[in-house]
Amino acid sequence: MSGARETGYEGAPSGEANIVHVTMIAAAAAMGGFLFGYDSAVINGAVPAIQERFGVGPATLGFTVASALLGCVVGAAAAGALADRVGRIRTMQIAGVLFAASAIGSALPFGVWDLTAWRILGGVAIGLASVIAPTYIAEVSPAAYRGRLASLQQLAIVLGIATSQLVNFGVAQMAGGSASDMLGGFQAWQWMLGVEVIPAMVYVGLSLLIPESPRYLVRIGQTPRARRILAEVEGGGPERVDRRIGEIKEALGSEIKPKLSDLTGRYGLLPIVWIGMAISAFQQLVGINVIFYYSSSLWQSVGVSATNSLLLSLFTSIVNIVGTFVAILLVDRVGRKPLLLVGSAGMTVSLALAAYAFNHAVVQGEEVSLPFVWGAVALTAASLFVLFFALSWGVVVWVLLGEMFPLRIRAAAMGVATATQWLANWLITVSFPSLRDWSLSGTYMMYAFFALVSFFFVWRFVRETKGKTLEEMQG
Repeated sequence: MSGARETGYEGAPSGEANIVHVTMIAAAAAMGGFLFGYDSAVINGAVPAIQERFGVGPATLGFTVASALLGCVVGAAAAGALADRVGRIRTMQIAGVLFAASAIGSALPFGVWDLTAWRILGGVAIGLASVIAPTYIAEVSPAAYRGRLASLQQLAIVLGIATSQLVNFGVAQMAGGSASDMLGGFQAWQWMLGVEVIPAMVYVGLSLLIPESPRYLVRIGQTPRARRILAEVEGGGPERVDRRIGEIKEALGSEIKPKLSDLTGRYGLLPIVWIGMAISAFQQLVGINVIFYYSSSLWQSVGVSATNSLLLSLFTSIVNIVGTFVAILLVDRVGRKPLLLVGSAGMTVSLALAAYAFNHAVVQGEEVSLPFVWGAVALTAASLFVLFFALSWGVVVWVLLGEMFPLRIRAAAMGVATATQWLANWLITVSFPSLRDWSLSGTYMMYAFFALVSFFFVWRFVRETKGKTLEEMQG
């Protein structure tokens, strides 16, 4: 995994791709996904405590929780140009430093707007990581293994989410059972947000040990170095490596530094860019991050205790991990498009069932409760929703975004598509507290509608990419 291994072309594998080595490289890069998941979901356990601490209403609360997503848009939009200017590895390092700074600042805010500013900075780091990790993994992965290796990004995301829920529960228990309780001179929610500095520093350290993307190196004229790395990760003798270098140069064409103007076509943007933006938006419009940002307060809003709501959030994260492993096993066997179709159908049914269950909530004065039977139905439906998302859209969208665009525009197109994803995420997140107060059941029906539309969109517009080399992706 060390960059020192780039110096020995003669020691490169002569036949098959070095799958163990490239898996270690991809796993190190996917640490950015772990931070992405942790940072975006850790706020879940802190939401009620933040609202109590700063005395804010649902609109301000929604904006504070969603503020990180505004930073995500900025980070994702800038990531493509930054990665092409300073390289994939240096971009990872910048993201790691921003994660650490945001963790410290978010844990020690002076007020709600100060907290919001630090959350936005963390969002910039998430945006950078959400673009650079799948791009880098796709660029160092042999075609036969690319789907599974790219899936490591989503696996890291769900592990980050689960870890944040476990940390939230553990910290709350040590403090007395609530995120508002004191622990070592600070409220529990401050510890929840501050712990992130540890994986952020690990991410920076790992980025120092992995090689630069060979495709980026060819772009900037460092062909000998790119040749050594390709021999290491893809295998083959000098002739095969030289042929791969030639394919990369041909795919790059005459453009050295792609610009946003390269994405334009007859319909404003190239059709492949529109498709990438659409699948990015659908991934969020089904409401998946409502589960991970608000599940604690969501369950409390229908009568579940604070401690049990944190346990339910942790259970949901475990379901997410199980579904992600299923997707990793199937994405290179079944293909990308079939998994998306299965996921869309399953999410439509489970979201509609959850909406029906939440419609049976009983309101008595200011107390809200969900009868046991309908509570069980709601939990089952929510778990099925997360499972279907994890085994399809959660993994496949990141795989597709890392591989579907032509190489000449890949970084720039990836940035635009991912920025679209974060805009949709922000819209869903900032609107949920107000929509929940309006009608929780109606809100989930809206998400079910988007899941249904996503099925027909994939059926009509998404092409299968399984087994193709990145240089074959011509849009």
